[in-house]
Amino acid sequence: MAKEPVRVLVTGAAGQIGYALVPMIARGVMLGPDQPVILHMLDIPPAAEALNGVKMELVDAAFPLLKGVVATTDVVEACTGVNIAVMVGGFPRKEGMERKDVMSKNVSIYKSQASALEKHAAANCKVLVVANPANTNALILKEFAPSIPEKNITCLTRLDHNRALGQISERLNVQVSDVKNVIIWGNHSSTQYPDVNHATVKTPAGEKPVRELVKDDAWLNAEFITTVQQRGAAIIKARKLSSALSAASSACDHIRDWVLGTPEGTWVSMGVYSDGSYNVPAGLIYSFPVTCQNGEWKIVQGLSIDEFSRKKLDLTADELSEEKALAYSCLT
Repeated sequence: MAKEPVRVLVTGAAGQIGYALVPMIARGVMLGPDQPVILHMLDIPPAAEALNGVKMELVDAAFPLLKGVVATTDVVEACTGVNIAVMVGGFPRKEGMERKDVMSKNVSIYKSQASALEKHAAANCKVLVVANPANTNALILKEFAPSIPEKNITCLTRLDHNRALGQISERLNVQVSDVKNVIIWGNHSSTQYPDVNHATVKTPAGEKPVRELVKDDAWLNAEFITTVQQRGAAIIKARKLSSALSAASSACDHIRDWVLGTPEGTWVSMGVYSDGSYNVPAGLIYSFPVTCQNGEWKIVQGLSIDEFSRKKLDLTADELSEEKALAYSCLT
């Protein structure tokens, strides 16, 4: 029997990431090759014409799984009945802008979108925030959509997770699919901590720890970390545009694993609501290693944290606490 279509909202859908993301969703990359979808695309009025162009292309691509497209500048229409919301739209930081200015713009955007989701989304709607500052935007959304369970509001650190996997696979000249269990701790910013202390690589002789294979702690504790932290900036420098393809692909990975589950013995990184695990202050949206099953994520517990890592975890938590205070000051 054919499955019922799932309604997926993409905000900022006429933008670069949206343009890369919607065909992936329509092709089944996010929810599987047998799951029909109805795409809801939202953008701001100045982008209405471009948004309509994206809708035309979706029609022209004749995706078998795509059972309908809602392209709109009306937030209520966009949010009505959606099962999954991927929040790509946000206000980007422009030259000469203070962090507080960007924060206050995003607070007002996320406040209105949260209210629309709260009133009009399907029950048990899952939300992924992509737009920066992603962790804090997700926190604001949680504040203003109190009936959406906190476990259903997440932010994207899978892009950083995938970047870390990519760096290790290149360094060791192995398939990226053979590397697993890196961790991104904390904020989707340059304070994030890409951690390989628990990561392994599949070899002909069985799974081996990444550190044992790389044999270069100086690289792993310095250059590797900064490369992952600064990768977005490096792509902007090379492409003159921000990373869109990889962001869209990792958003699909995030939702797919959340909905369909992570493979046995594998964890992924997700920005989720902290319950105080690993001495991270409760009440922040913080990136942890998680496993997913039956549409629910669970923080991986009991991992040993050395002194070097502890400092990194605390540093990024401090930045998130500051961002939270800044965001809340914009609410008054």
